[in-house]
Amino acid sequence: MSKLTESFRNIFKIHELRQRIIYTLSLLVIVRLGAHITLPGIDSTLLSQAMQNSTSDNLFGLYDLFVGGAFSNAAIFALGIMPYISSSIIIQLMGAVVPYFQKLQQEGEEGRKKITQLTRYGTVLISAMQAWGVTIRLNNIDFQGLPIIPVEVQGFFWTLSTIIILTSGTMFMMWMGEQITEKGIGNGISLIIFIGIIDRFPYAVLDEYQMLSTGQRGLIIEIILLILMVLIIAGVILVTQGTRRIPVQYAKRVVGRKVYGGVTQYIPLRVNTAGVMPIIFAQSIMFIPNTVLSFFPNSEFLQSVATYFVYTSPVYSFLYALMIVFFTYFYTAIAFNPKEVADTMKKQGGFVPGIRPGKATSEFIDNILTKITLPGSVFLAIIAILPAFISQFGVSGRFSAFFGGTSLLIIVGVALDSLQQIESHLLMRHYDGFMKSGKIKGRR
Repeated sequence: MSKLTESFRNIFKIHELRQRIIYTLSLLVIVRLGAHITLPGIDSTLLSQAMQNSTSDNLFGLYDLFVGGAFSNAAIFALGIMPYISSSIIIQLMGAVVPYFQKLQQEGEEGRKKITQLTRYGTVLISAMQAWGVTIRLNNIDFQGLPIIPVEVQGFFWTLSTIIILTSGTMFMMWMGEQITEKGIGNGISLIIFIGIIDRFPYAVLDEYQMLSTGQRGLIIEIILLILMVLIIAGVILVTQGTRRIPVQYAKRVVGRKVYGGVTQYIPLRVNTAGVMPIIFAQSIMFIPNTVLSFFPNSEFLQSVATYFVYTSPVYSFLYALMIVFFTYFYTAIAFNPKEVADTMKKQGGFVPGIRPGKATSEFIDNILTKITLPGSVFLAIIAILPAFISQFGVSGRFSAFFGGTSLLIIVGVALDSLQQIESHLLMRHYDGFMKSGKIKGRR
């Protein structure tokens, strides 16, 4: 414990690191404040009462999770940073199939700047479209027959102003995320999502405390749940950081008086190359049926179908797990190209011992990646459906969400990345880090 305390003291001894941390925390505070400022023209009291009766097992509940409750608050940051992430994913997917974007990805720094600019344009477009959808939804929300937006306020000008405010809020959050990445600590976009999710943790703990104090749950069960959570987090860390290294031998080359190569390097293949994206894709698709069916409350048949898509349903868990496995392979194929890696190795005079350069190397890497992705995808599926099983034992919905799924993976991944950057600053100035070895492997 004394070493950990000393490490925290060392953080504030370094002026640059101290300034970066304060800057990051300041912007994150602004993010959370914006999540509680309600849009103009909305009756916040009626909105709060209407949201208490709403369900979270739909696409809106998933979105609200990522924006830290700003969506259910109808706040100026209700769209969060998700339009930017959606635009980034679309641009990345287009880079795998559209020649123009493939060319941009190969143009180095200039291509990266163009892709960043196109991503920003896409963010504005997606934000405006989603903001328009939000205005339609807000106009249809009421509490006991009273609309949350007074009739005299509704109209074209309120819709237009709300679209402008929500779009501007997303662009402002995108700017803050970029500033955190450049002048702060960690990845700014990821930290904005991280702080929104972690904001719910105190409320989840409070729910558990109330259940414990009222006798609804015993102390021993609570201790077992906490131990289980620690074990799950440890498993997430092991899998997200697990790699399979492929040795690459570089032959000696003499250019003038300099000798290049003659050394062995390693290509790290991650067990979970896709990260949290398979869960996000699968969860979004699995919430669509329930969201669509909610528009037909008077149909008994459709409502009976909707019961199979409740997240506690075994059918839901089975389909959800299969989709996660599929999207893990799908996103890994997009994020990692064995042919490109093999061609780069061949150009640089590198080869895998016992494997011919070129196509054979590409097939070798692809074969290994396929094998190690399977346990990674299965683990992701287990983590994703775990909250549904945990909730069956009487655990509150808020607290069970932290036992797995998107929340846990994002929290662990972002925390490790930020910790790695702090560790790097400490080691560069000859201070001990948080680990005795001084090496905390990030996800990159």
